[in-house]
Order: sequence, then C-alpha cells, then structure tokens
Amino acid sequence: MAAPAYALIATDLDGTLLRGDDTVSDRTREALVGAAAAGARHIVVTGRPAPRVQPLLADLGGGLAVCAQGAQLYDADGDRLLWSLTLDRELAEQALGKIEAEVGQVYAAVDQDGVEGLTLIEPGYLMPHPTLPAVRVHDRAELWAEPISKVLLRHSALSDDELAAVARAAVGPLATVTMSGPGTVELQPRGVTKATGLGLAAERLGIAAGATVAFGDMPNDVPMFGWAGLGVAMANAHPELKAVADEVTASNEEDGVAVVVERLFSG
Repeated sequence: MAAPAYALIATDLDGTLLRGDDTVSDRTREALVGAAAAGARHIVVTGRPAPRVQPLLADLGGGLAVCAQGAQLYDADGDRLLWSLTLDRELAEQALGKIEAEVGQVYAAVDQDGVEGLTLIEPGYLMPHPTLPAVRVHDRAELWAEPISKVLLRHSALSDDELAAVARAAVGPLATVTMSGPGTVELQPRGVTKATGLGLAAERLGIAAGATVAFGDMPNDVPMFGWAGLGVAMANAHPELKAVADEVTASNEEDGVAVVVERLFSG
C-alpha cells in the first residue's frame, strides 16, 4: 500500500471543521481517525484564541492548535502556550484612530493573551459568534488593560469586505488586517498570519509544507493555502479564498472535510 501523499491535515474551525452548532460530525471524526491510523497528524488552525479552543480540542483528543490567526501555538495536552505574540496596544490604538478617521466610529473588541485570556467588548460591539463568551467593558480604555493577541472590529454600515479594505489602507505597517468570518475584521501583529503560525507548528512536527493539506473558508485562510501543498476551500467559502484554492469540497454542513480526507487516506 502506497504511503499517503500528505502527513499533516490543517483545518480551520468555524465554517470548516465545525458545523453551525459548533460540533464536529461523526463522519468527519471517523475520517480524521482513519487519517491518523494512516500516519497523518491533524492540527487546528483558527482565528479563535487559545481559551476558546480548549473544550473543542479536548473533544477531538488533544494535540496542537495554531490560534489567534497564527499568533499562538497552544498545546491542549499540557494546557499551555508553546509560544505567543502580542499586538502592541499603543499601535492598536493608533490603528483604530486611523480607521475611524476614514469611516467614523467603529466598535472594537480584543482577545487577551494567555490560556486564561478574556474576550473584552466595548459598548456597541456585537459578538458575531454568540456562543463564545465575552466580557463587556464600560469604555475602550479598558480594552488595553492586559496584553492582547488581536483586535476585532465592526462598523454599523460598512460590509466586512469594505471595512477590511479601508482598514488595510489606513493601518499600513502598524498591523496585519484580516477577515476571518461574518462580522469579523481583525487587527493582529504585523506579519502574523495563519501561514506563519502553521509553518512554525509544522516545523516543530517535522512536516514539510508540501506534505500538508489545508482546509478553510475565509480570506484569513489565503496565506495558509499559499503555504500548504494542497488548499481545499469549503463550498460555503468566501470567493476570495475559492479563487486561490486547489479544489472546492462540500460545505461544512455536508462533511466537506471528510469528503477530501476519506479520498486522500482511503489507501
């Protein structure tokens, strides 16, 4: 039996591995178990910070996760960060000011660094993912009380694509701007992407980029697709990601990850 062409399966969470109810289907679980039996590793690569993936990874059997858009590598077995990068809070404030100078008021939230870091949201900010816990603060100044991994932005009138475009032009070299889901435009440390995080994680595992298959659904997955040997977009993916994908599978509600994993690791 020929060895599988891929040794590492990298999956985004929301809109990709997870269904809309934050669960992993039985078929997808079985497909990942079969891939592991064939010798492949599975790693989650997500915009969620480490505290927001702890229960999910425990349910998936532990392991590593690249979190916070590549700013954190989390070890679920030891419940610890193997490394993390933070966004300079002064630069974050400057970036917000530049964006608001262009489009008026935006509403912000932050993910604090660390395995017990909180998601803080300022007045007016609406969580795009209501199942994820957040703490509402009284004013923006409280967002900067502790080190942060990223800032999340929303605007009352602009679409996600419009806000992301304005933010990239306004922010310049202060931070990296990405869009990771509906209602989720983010500022993260300059140069940090899912590709940089996954690359460091794969190096730690001794697995090459060409031996990695990556799954995703949003523009924040574009760098990861450029790094991996095979990039697979979900049927529900953003057009920007589909445009650079090697193939498109079924949606996250239709076991799209399993469809491809079964084909690649069926022997």
